Amino acid sequence: MVQNKSAVFLKYPTEYPVVGEHIEVQTKELTVDLKDNDVLLRNLYFSLDPYMRGRMRNAKSYVPGFQIGEAMSGYGVAEVKESKNAAFPVGTIVSGFTGWQQYSVIPGASGLRVLPGARDSPIPLSAHLGVLGMPGMTAYSSLKIIGQPKAGETIFVSAAAGAVGQLVGQMAKKLGLRVVGSAGSDDKVDYLINELKFDAAFNYKKNGTILENLNACGMISQYNTQQPYGIRNLHHVVSKRITIRGFIVSDFAEECGADFAKDVGSWLVKKEIIYREDIAEGIDASPEAFVGMLKGKNFGKQVVKIADL
Repeated sequence: MVQNKSAVFLKYPTEYPVVGEHIEVQTKELTVDLKDNDVLLRNLYFSLDPYMRGRMRNAKSYVPGFQIGEAMSGYGVAEVKESKNAAFPVGTIVSGFTGWQQYSVIPGASGLRVLPGARDSPIPLSAHLGVLGMPGMTAYSSLKIIGQPKAGETIFVSAAAGAVGQLVGQMAKKLGLRVVGSAGSDDKVDYLINELKFDAAFNYKKNGTILENLNACGMISQYNTQQPYGIRNLHHVVSKRITIRGFIVSDFAEECGADFAKDVGSWLVKKEIIYREDIAEGIDASPEAFVGMLKGKNFGKQVVKIADL
């Protein structure tokens, strides 16, 4: 057994989660009784993402909900601590679906991916949860496959200083587009224009609706309310010939996964794109960091650092 500190889901919220009421950090004993092909991970980083709010509902969704009384889970980077799987020897650095906890037992090493050379790479381990992870893939695939961009066009990016938005904007600039973004504070707008080199940006809390300006809307504002509001000014969808399409990042994993890893990895090493992270230190900080992210208090991709390599 090992002492295992984790963030535990307590009950379903109806609006914003409250620390201590809906999420609580607890320390419990973890029984380690590995079967064939199982591994024990020492978690190093885990990702906090808006979609997790949808997992705090007692409803069916595209990803399983959190279980009351259990540690919350999500994508993480970890070191193999014990192993009964020849493909994942002790000391291997992996990414995959782990937990908001110090240690995780992964039956059959399911869903884990080895990160070759991670110990000596100039790329931070946390990048595999952001620019080289799900947010990066979301940005790359949505722009390339759904957006079908052409040089000279204008693209509007909402939540443009966030985990996905900051990457979409930079990728679009590389393709010769004019990039306009919105963010929720003046310092984020300054970041978009002066560091990410967006052509224009505005604070959506001070300006008009997005459809009046161009063509997009987001979902995070709908996650924490019992009375979601509809899209305003829908007549612009007709007059501007706007296409509205939903997608999940896994839809495009096979189609552009290899190109994503090659292109974005190269851009990152060459510093052709930059990526801002907001790192909370320790599991104790994770509930507040999660709620803060839902309220837009983070600046960049929100991750939690659990331990040093």
